[in-house]
Amino acid sequence: MTIGAQPVQRADGRMPGDLRPVTLTLGVQKWAEGSCLIKVGGTEVICAATIEDKIPPHLRGKGTGWVTAEYSMLPRATSERSVREAAKGRLGGRTHEIQRLVGRSLRGVVDMAKLGERTITIDCDVLNADGGTRTASITGGWVALAAALRTYGMERCLIGKVAAVSVGIVNGITCLDLDYSEDSKADVDFNVVATDAGRYVELQGTAEGKPFERTDMDRMLDFASTGLDKLFAMQAEAFASVKR
Repeated sequence: MTIGAQPVQRADGRMPGDLRPVTLTLGVQKWAEGSCLIKVGGTEVICAATIEDKIPPHLRGKGTGWVTAEYSMLPRATSERSVREAAKGRLGGRTHEIQRLVGRSLRGVVDMAKLGERTITIDCDVLNADGGTRTASITGGWVALAAALRTYGMERCLIGKVAAVSVGIVNGITCLDLDYSEDSKADVDFNVVATDAGRYVELQGTAEGKPFERTDMDRMLDFASTGLDKLFAMQAEAFASVKR
């Protein structure tokens, strides 16, 4: 992308349509049925999947399963220490929102009838936060979920992949995968959650300043699609390494 004759380079050296470096490391927690450490630039999240032979009371006897998520951020995941929510005695609104988003995203790619009366819980714990912790939790959470299902002979329950990425407009320029320094000053901030079948789970978009145009949204979704395709390829490569 250029303005005049000059290419637009971001503070970390990326071009507008570039993802940050992404790594997916499996098996980072010994006792979890499936686990993945996802690193997206300076953001790091441990995602762990637990499979239990129980379901919420409202689903008992219906022959269907459930996928849910929990999210937390370690006190020094950020530049200043945050108080543990356990110490406050309650979860904050942001945590509730992210947990529900991660669970909703993962449920969209699991056949609950084939899962049977089981619950899969994905725990997402942020070690370091530099923007995009919720999108990293979804992308890494799928890897942990898929690894658990394959390891325990339940791969048939998977009906697709799901990943997420941020995109926004910063200083008038559309940029993919915002880090904290960009996200904190973005004119428009979007989180895009989609499946590898090209269907959206959720679009979270906000104008922080003046309202944006439909053409801006279309351009951001195009950027997001390019990033998501790369994330799906990384997920597939990680999943292929899991032994049945």
